[in-house]
Amino acid sequence: MSKYNKYKKAPTLLEQFRSFYYQNKAQDLESAIKYFSVFGGMSWNVDMQMPMDKIIEEKVFNNYKYIHSDITQITQSDKVSHALLTGVATGDRRVHSALKKGRISRNDAEYAMETLFDNGLIEAEYSQETPPDEKDKVDDKINFTAPFMRFWFSCVSPYFKSIRDGDYKEATQSFLNREQELQELIFCKLSAFVIKKSFKDDAVVESGSYWDRNTSIDILAKTKSGKVIVGICKYSNAKAKKTELTKLKEQCEKAELNPDIFVVISKSGFSNELKSMKGDELKLFSLKNFKILVEDLTQNDFIECEGKLY
Repeated sequence: MSKYNKYKKAPTLLEQFRSFYYQNKAQDLESAIKYFSVFGGMSWNVDMQMPMDKIIEEKVFNNYKYIHSDITQITQSDKVSHALLTGVATGDRRVHSALKKGRISRNDAEYAMETLFDNGLIEAEYSQETPPDEKDKVDDKINFTAPFMRFWFSCVSPYFKSIRDGDYKEATQSFLNREQELQELIFCKLSAFVIKKSFKDDAVVESGSYWDRNTSIDILAKTKSGKVIVGICKYSNAKAKKTELTKLKEQCEKAELNPDIFVVISKSGFSNELKSMKGDELKLFSLKNFKILVEDLTQNDFIECEGKLY
């Protein structure tokens, strides 16, 4: 495991989501995921009846200089750190890709990464299995510990000059281009928690994702009895079809995995053909299954804001 594990941990994504859901009295899970993908981790009150772009303008763009000042206290205004974070936020989160996007050498990035891990702004993610061929091994990935920081470094920080001058068009367009991507990542991450909580008779003891140079699998988990679970996430307004299962099986073949259980997680449900295939070896989870993540919420689930509310 990485040396970065020694550093402090932020609240988990599930803890942040439960806090967000409770604080903002969310009425439906789709809206909660949508708004959490931008404002998660900030303990702000968010009116989910308002259009997203209006809230971003009101809470973020109009308060840019104050939020920027607070964030630079964490990053120490280090240019390498900001380039690295933007590389992570706008890419596939792999270390090499982030350095390439930020035009940073690995040597220059080392101190910045240590500091950012130490401050709890980012954390490492590891592929759940070693690729069958060692030459196919790829870098670890980097996650932002709070969804808002991913939004900030992908849609706000790169456009600081125009935002500072009161022109929000470029930043708003960047958000509209990346909105789906931001939500997809949160949906996939929360899906792993849904699976973990749903397998009660044979508890999930390991869970994460798999990737190598040839393929990637959204969810790879193992149960206490040793069963292997693989999952694919579909965040779309269209129902998931049999093609999603076919794609998942092809990914497993490339990774030389022999799963016991396939899982398809879909925001918008499933085709009749796919539903007819459901059984011991195929589990289907839709948005309604995410309710398991926000059961029994109390005041104790609320995470107090450590900074300004803006």
